[in-house]
This record gives sequence, C-alpha cells and structure tokens, in this order.
Amino acid sequence: MKHILKILALLVAISAVWIGLLQTSIIPGSYTWLLPLYLIVSLGCYGLLMVGIGLMQFPTCPHEALLLQQDIVEAKDFLKKKGVDVGSD
Repeated sequence: MKHILKILALLVAISAVWIGLLQTSIIPGSYTWLLPLYLIVSLGCYGLLMVGIGLMQFPTCPHEALLLQQDIVEAKDFLKKKGVDVGSD
C-alpha cells in the first residue's frame, strides 16, 4: 500500500509542476503541452536501459546448472522405475 501512495504522491507533484508551468510563461505553452509526452518517452527509455543493463550483467551459474542436470537425471530414473516413458535418453 505504501508503494501506491508513493507513486500517487509523485504523480500529484509532477501534475502540480506541470499545471504551474502551464499557468506561467516561463516555458512557452507549445512546449509545456508536450512535457507529459517527454516524460513518458523518458520513462520508456529508462526502462529499456535498465533491461539492457540487466541482460548484460546476467549471471551465469555453472554450479547451479550441474545441480539441475543431476536433478533431471534423478527425476528420469525415478520416472523410469515407475514405468513412465521419459524419452529416448
């Protein structure tokens, strides 16, 4: 619930700043109307960047892969003992 309140508070703050910019003449009105679009595009770029960084730093776990292979062999042996056809291996 706290996370939702933080997001709502951030949205209210951004909206207040945007409305304030619309009412003043600090930034031309034509640019001010595009600010929400710029925000959405910026958030999309940030999300893609975070996904890309996560993929570049994706850890490999050779020990875990060996453990998984052992579990698969044990499961196949168990199922063969029970009379289940588990494939050609």
